[in-house]
Amino acid sequence: MTDATTPSALPQGGNMTDQTVRAPQTVSRTPKARNEGEEAYLEVTDLHVQFPTADGKVQAVQGLSYSLPLRRTLAIVGESGSGKSVSSMAVLGLHDRKNTWISGSIKVGGREVVGMTEKELMSFRGAEAAMIFQDPQSSLHPYFTIGSQITESYRAHNNVSKRVAKKRAIEMLGRVGIPNPARRVDQYPHEFSGGMRQRAMIAMALVNDPKLLIADEPTTALDVTVQAQILDLIADLQRDFGSAVVFITHDLGVVAEIADDILVMYAGNAVEHGPVDKILGTPLHPYTWGLLESIPAVSGTPGPLHPIPGSPPSLLAMPSGCAFHPRCEFRERVGGDLCRTLKPELISRTADQGRTSRCHLKEPDKVFETEVLPRLP
Repeated sequence: MTDATTPSALPQGGNMTDQTVRAPQTVSRTPKARNEGEEAYLEVTDLHVQFPTADGKVQAVQGLSYSLPLRRTLAIVGESGSGKSVSSMAVLGLHDRKNTWISGSIKVGGREVVGMTEKELMSFRGAEAAMIFQDPQSSLHPYFTIGSQITESYRAHNNVSKRVAKKRAIEMLGRVGIPNPARRVDQYPHEFSGGMRQRAMIAMALVNDPKLLIADEPTTALDVTVQAQILDLIADLQRDFGSAVVFITHDLGVVAEIADDILVMYAGNAVEHGPVDKILGTPLHPYTWGLLESIPAVSGTPGPLHPIPGSPPSLLAMPSGCAFHPRCEFRERVGGDLCRTLKPELISRTADQGRTSRCHLKEPDKVFETEVLPRLP
């Protein structure tokens, strides 16, 4: 496996001439083919998440729709504040109902999550869907041993004794690669390293064999070697459990390594969706182009970066039309004033019906190949 924090699977730097334009190298392993008519285990339809404040409603997620079958990994990428974590927390019903307004549909295994009672959510979380959070240090209780926290999760969904639950906890700790699990099961979180704590979190998330696993930037706080190990571990466990995985990250190198499909989010909206090799190889949305252009080259002669100008919009006062148009260098290419007045739909923009994007620009694939690709770092 390649270095998980290095975007080695993305376009590499090097000297280019006018006669030679390299094609982007996007994925270092063969993505799993999606079968036509494959039933979705997670299905999100027209999801809206808003938070009322004294200044108005924060429109954190706006009309998000996607589906994910079992045994596939969907990577959700985008800048901070784009709605990645908020939408995924809604899947598990983790938002405070008193301070959150949610509409739309979230179905997990055919079961509607939106509108579940607290009792229903307690039986749902952990058994059918689980989440690995970014910081295991704050996710694990410092006053209880690792084993007691895993056994509590297991006994909440299984009518077994403490002895049986502890045996299961030891089994799971060994499964995620923690050495001498029979001894480590009685240790506290502060006695584990960062990577070991994340492994313990993964063991806790999978102890009840959920079919949906959401990983919210699980490798961000880890060093390079441990990141690669955690990514390998999640991929191995997915094969063993046959689960669907949602992977939230900023790192496009990680995306190229682990994902089958990509959902690019911007300002609470999905702006591009499709297979990993196509989205990273020939992206269709100017925002995705900007993400690729913001990655420094890891080989060859360093060249200037082309960062996305400006800042993401306030979710309290969204721009009219396309949310990305104030930062888009291609908005003047669109006829009339469409970018400023009409929000584009998330539809197929090329002959390839397996991918969608939200942009008014015509023939975006040709624009990428002729103008954006040659200047990639």
